[in-house]
Amino acid sequence: MLLSEEQSSLVDNVSKLCSEFGDDYWRERDEKGGFPEAFYRAVAAGGWLGIAMPEKYGGAGLGITEASLLVNAVARSGAGMSGASAIHLNIFGLNPVIVFGTDEQCQRHLPPLIAGEEKACFAVTEPNAGLNTTALETLAEREGNEYLVNGQKLWTTTAQVADKFLLLARTTPLDKVKRSTEGLTLFYTDFDRSRIEVREIAKMGRKAIDSNAIFIDDLRIPEQDLIGEEGRGFEYILHGLNPERILIAAEAIGLGQVALDRASAYARDRVVFGRPIGQNQGIAHPLAKCWMELNAAWHTTMDAAMRYDMGLSCGSQANSAKYLGAEAGHHACETAVLTHGGMGYAKEYHVERWLRESYIPRIAPVSRELICCFIAERELGLPKSY
Repeated sequence: MLLSEEQSSLVDNVSKLCSEFGDDYWRERDEKGGFPEAFYRAVAAGGWLGIAMPEKYGGAGLGITEASLLVNAVARSGAGMSGASAIHLNIFGLNPVIVFGTDEQCQRHLPPLIAGEEKACFAVTEPNAGLNTTALETLAEREGNEYLVNGQKLWTTTAQVADKFLLLARTTPLDKVKRSTEGLTLFYTDFDRSRIEVREIAKMGRKAIDSNAIFIDDLRIPEQDLIGEEGRGFEYILHGLNPERILIAAEAIGLGQVALDRASAYARDRVVFGRPIGQNQGIAHPLAKCWMELNAAWHTTMDAAMRYDMGLSCGSQANSAKYLGAEAGHHACETAVLTHGGMGYAKEYHVERWLRESYIPRIAPVSRELICCFIAERELGLPKSY
């Protein structure tokens, strides 16, 4: 994709900002954990957190195309999924609030998020539901002008540092609705730690960005924090799925690109048997294949992003971008480790960190298999299988 002058400037500026946070910074975050606060603050100071937020609330008013360029540049800088995930929710997460919330809610919630004064997390997934969102059991019972919430959520990212959270809960139990998609309600409210217990999940990668199980016990949410209409939360969540898939694809591709860059440099410099290892087709061809896969996935991602920004149907393109981007990114990271040989297993060269992180976009926020089911049904006219 050929970038406009403004888009090229965006990428250059973001890359320059990210260069201040080099490999040592991200390796330390990977080893010790802890939210990358300094990086987050620098991105906020640069005005990038609200890149896709409306200008009237302090955002830049740009599209998912520009947001994809942003997160791709962050991941490609070496920050990987750790850097991209630190700002991911600011870019797309409050889309339901913007589209379905009131102007008062937007005025109250968006400026502090854009300025980096508040952090938010997204509480949807549950232990007994997984990808079957309609099977959520967290219950929000109305009591006058409040909702009393009890339940559990799983894989809630940045709950350790969040001030607010976007919560999807049942206001009507599943056995009392005609359709499983009914009775789900969306809230954006304070993350009240006196009523929410947070337990971090130890995981194989992206230690800097915490993932958590949260336990909600008699949390009271005022009705002014209800987003849209009661019972239509599932519909609202669906509205934000396509941009999320596009951004995940851009991040995964950026991760693959930095791994490929490092592997290519190593293949040029590493001399064995009197010649650079990159001169051997057994090294060069896998790297070349990774370049082609990443390039193809990038074009699919940009096509999906532009379609979204133009208001066109993009479900198949967004899902395809997520699938292809995640697979291409993972393959490039794996190939980078193998290109480095034994040193690929050493933290010194960083490629092992990126390989561990490359599993995230393959798994979340939707599995490869469900994407295949979606494409088979929507594009090939095959019967629904789930």
